[in-house]
Amino acid sequence: MLIVLVLAGEVIFCLPFHIPRFFRPSMLEVFQLSHTQLGDIFAVYGVVALLAYFPGGALADRFPARVLISLSLAATAFGGFYLYTLPGTGGLYLLFAYWGVTSILLFWAALIKATREWGGAHEQGIAFGILEGGRGFIASLLSTVAVYLLARKLGGAADSTAGMQLVILFYTVIGLLAAAVVWFTLPHVPPTCTAASSGQGLDDRPHWRRVLSDSRVYLQAGVVICAYCGYKSLDNYGVYAVEVLQMTPLASAELTTYAGYSRPVAAVVAGLLADRWRPSRLITLLFACLGLAFFTVSRDAVMGSAGGLLLANLMITFVAVYALRGIYFSLVAESGLDDRDTGTAVGLISLVGFTPDAFFGALTGRLLDANPGVVGFQQYFLLMTLVSVAGMLFALALARRIRNSGPSSR
Repeated sequence: MLIVLVLAGEVIFCLPFHIPRFFRPSMLEVFQLSHTQLGDIFAVYGVVALLAYFPGGALADRFPARVLISLSLAATAFGGFYLYTLPGTGGLYLLFAYWGVTSILLFWAALIKATREWGGAHEQGIAFGILEGGRGFIASLLSTVAVYLLARKLGGAADSTAGMQLVILFYTVIGLLAAAVVWFTLPHVPPTCTAASSGQGLDDRPHWRRVLSDSRVYLQAGVVICAYCGYKSLDNYGVYAVEVLQMTPLASAELTTYAGYSRPVAAVVAGLLADRWRPSRLITLLFACLGLAFFTVSRDAVMGSAGGLLLANLMITFVAVYALRGIYFSLVAESGLDDRDTGTAVGLISLVGFTPDAFFGALTGRLLDANPGVVGFQQYFLLMTLVSVAGMLFALALARRIRNSGPSSR
């Protein structure tokens, strides 16, 4: 079951995220986009996705994950056929809005709820660590194949276009195959919605009312929003490698792809540690390390070359971000939230926590366009330093709130 969830959890985001992350310089060239335009396109995706998170949580509490996830994968993959035609800017706005619905409404809360159920009472950290780590392995494996396909076509402008279309077609086919795998292999597990199934009290208020009145949910959302900003920041590393470190577009794609192989290790190790230590404590430490690494990179950005210290700190940011993603949803169990409310709680946490999809690309795109080269990236990494400090403060506040509320379900 977890292997299938891992596969689905990464493939769903290949088309809307892998191409802009691993092949951003080539995508900007082929689609003739500026940083600002691509950021605005992501903002459209983010706004639509935000509107889908909370109702998606309610659906996850009422319908089997197998049905929701397979439909979502298929619908997202079909959008790849349109991207293959290389639509203009207006078409990209519509496509990413469509993906905001297909990749979130039926999918996200169902994935997180199914993972929590798999982890049980005492293995939440490793469950989410394997989910994130496995997703990282799948992402690196698929992007390695995609980089190979792009390299075979890379040459002139026409070859760049053909290479991008080949990458798009590859990810589209993978999405359709994943939908079939989920439909035929994921167990049909009815959702647990009753008080008897949860065994955690007799609060008969509606799901949304219980969740909206719980401060622990909002503190978790603060942790997720800061960690997700860190994750989104990796999208611009390819451009940083080209514009500041003077790498070729192909070399920058290889850099981000190979760094992605740290994701499985970081997430799984973080999951193991979270089950032996409290996730909130580990998350606090990870944000502290992340902030220090971002600050160091901002100071070293003036070097204009890939020095050893600079690359080491860039790698620390990859590892810390992937570790955070591997365990931040294990906070749901540490906080002692009712099993019945998992989908709704995840919907609300995601609604707030993934708001960077709506603003991060637009904000940083304008920042980098207004200050090209080294200066823009210095400001970029300083911004990420402040975000990391905020994440550490949210994690500390949540840990205190959990202690004050008494023993959790862990």
